[in-house]
Formats: sequence, structure tokens, C-alpha cells
Amino acid sequence: MAITEADIQTRLRALIDPNTGKDFVSGKAVKKIQVGAGDVVVDIQLGYPAKTQHDHLRKMIADDVAKLTAQLPNPPRVTVNMSQKITSHSVQRGVKLIPGVKNIIAVASGKGGVGKSTVSVNLAVALAQAGASVGLLDGDITGPNIPLMMGIEGQPKASANNKITPLERYGVKTISIQFFVPEGQPIVWRGPLVGGAIQQFLRDVEWGELDYLVIDLPPGTSDAQLTLAQAVPISGAVLVTTPQEVSLSDVTKALAMFQRMSVPVLGVVENMTAFACPHCGELTEIFGRGGGERFAAKHGLEYLGGVPLDITVRQGGDVGVPAVAQREPGPAARALTAVAQTVAARMSVRAATAETRPLISIS
Repeated sequence: MAITEADIQTRLRALIDPNTGKDFVSGKAVKKIQVGAGDVVVDIQLGYPAKTQHDHLRKMIADDVAKLTAQLPNPPRVTVNMSQKITSHSVQRGVKLIPGVKNIIAVASGKGGVGKSTVSVNLAVALAQAGASVGLLDGDITGPNIPLMMGIEGQPKASANNKITPLERYGVKTISIQFFVPEGQPIVWRGPLVGGAIQQFLRDVEWGELDYLVIDLPPGTSDAQLTLAQAVPISGAVLVTTPQEVSLSDVTKALAMFQRMSVPVLGVVENMTAFACPHCGELTEIFGRGGGERFAAKHGLEYLGGVPLDITVRQGGDVGVPAVAQREPGPAARALTAVAQTVAARMSVRAATAETRPLISIS
């Protein structure tokens, strides 16, 4: 009996994408199936960046389809074509999108010192490594650390359109107020000025075409954060906490703020989940155990993963080499890469089940 397109589709309905947790058919990744006399060709289009995983996914799908045809007298050759296309996602009602920027990911915390900027930097770089076009906006106006952590110095220049050209490293276009003020000079601004500066960076920076723009928000839930949640077209927020109760108490307030502003929360990252000994690799839970995971479960959120305390993160941050960009990535880098994969995959699932909004200019 000959194999039909329907047979292959049925097979793909039972095959789960390890990144999204959905099968390739319901996840709308299967774009075309061709069945010929001696060939079966399957076109898969992922809704998330996975350049480094293409070969693995291609082989997984090809091997599975080959099992379906193995019992035929003359099994056909199976070819899987893999591509990716990231689309724009819906944002909070009444907020306009930015031309060319498909998705904005806000990284937030209820308090400072939990590693929010570390997560922002490594999330952006990991997404770029996976094949996405990425921007990084340092929204922590009064405490800008992104240039140091990215290893970027200099002052942006004006573009042909009289806009600000962001500086770039590790494939990530980056903007920060730190690029425009003398080293060591404090930025003492009230909340409305902070919100206005970030909106200006959104409007007046030549971002070009971006799949993702990661915004490292200021810590807390003051006037600046509320203004941003109301005015910035956020596709999804990532909450960062540590296992400590004091951190969990504060991140609860950040969650409430996003819920009030109708901003979808993608999930929770628990930073400093344990200390990874550089000598023996043993993990020691210095700040408690499982706090972020319990918080996520309590509030019906996805636990995006835990990031261990790893000395290479501090060392890299001090010299401008993010953990995921280091030559020999440690346990924290692997965890942060996994977080980036999960964030992008979950956003793609949302896009597959919702209408894509057209890009319109921000007012």
C-alpha cells in the first residue's frame, strides 16, 4: 500500500516538538508535504529561532517519517526542509506597535540585585545565537549596566534618517543612556523622565527589522514602571526572582502590575538557584530551595528555569563577555540558553493560536 500525505500528517501529529511541547501539525509548523514515487519531502517552518537545533530537529522528523515507510518494498527517500519565521504577537490593548519590531520582551523584577540585567543580556545574546535579529534596550536609566555587561563602549551616531544608530556586539543592537553621559555621572531623574527616555529610545533609535527587542526594565513597580507598562507595546514579560522570600514578595507586585496592564507574563526565571562549585560541580542552595518554582505554580505561570550561581557569569559580566558567549559555557550559560529557547518557543505557540497584528507606527 502506498503512503499518502494524510499518513505522513498523522505521523507528525504524534511527534512532539521538544521546544514548544506541541505536535508539529497543531503547532502549525508543517507547511507542505509532498509524496512522490521515490521521495517524501516535508517542509517545516518553526515560529521561533532555532538555527543551532535545525540539524537535530531535521533528523528527528526524518527518522520518524522513515519508520512509517520502512515496511514498504521500496522505501522512499525522506527529506525534511527546515526554516524559521518569527511573527509579531499581540500586545496590550490600545498600545501601538513600533515599525519593524515584531516582539518586545520586558525583563522585570520586584527589586534590584536579583540578576535581572544578567538575564536580559544573556536572553538577547542567546536569541541572536539562535538566528534571530535582536535589540537590547537598557531601561534601567538610573542604574545602566548593560554597556559594561555587553562590553560596548562609544557613542552612537546619527543615521541617514536623523535617528540614533544603536551600537552592536554579539549580533545584538544595543542602546543605553550610559552611551550619552560621562562615566561616573549620576542620573538623578524622576519617574516621568525615566519613562520618557525609554519611549524616546523606542521612537528615535534606528532599530531596523527586529524579531525581538529585549527591554531591561528598572526594578520595582514605581511610576516609571507603570508608565512603561502602559505605553510600551510588550509582547510578553519575563519575571526574575531569587529563591528568597523577600525577593518572591517583591516579584508578586511586579506580576500584579503586569496583570493590571493586561501584559502577558511568559513565566518566571529563578536566578541564583544554587551555587555551582567550580571545582567539584556540587550545587549548594545558598538562598533557599524551589522558591521560584513554587511562586510560578501558585500563580499559574510557567517556570522557565533556574540559573545557578556560577563564577563565570560574574567574571564575564565584569569584562563584557556574557555567559552564553563565552568559549566554554558553564552551567549558568546552559541554563540561560535553555531559558531563551523556552521563551521564544512559548511566544511562537501564542502566535500560532492568535491573529497577528499589523505593524503600525507608535504615536
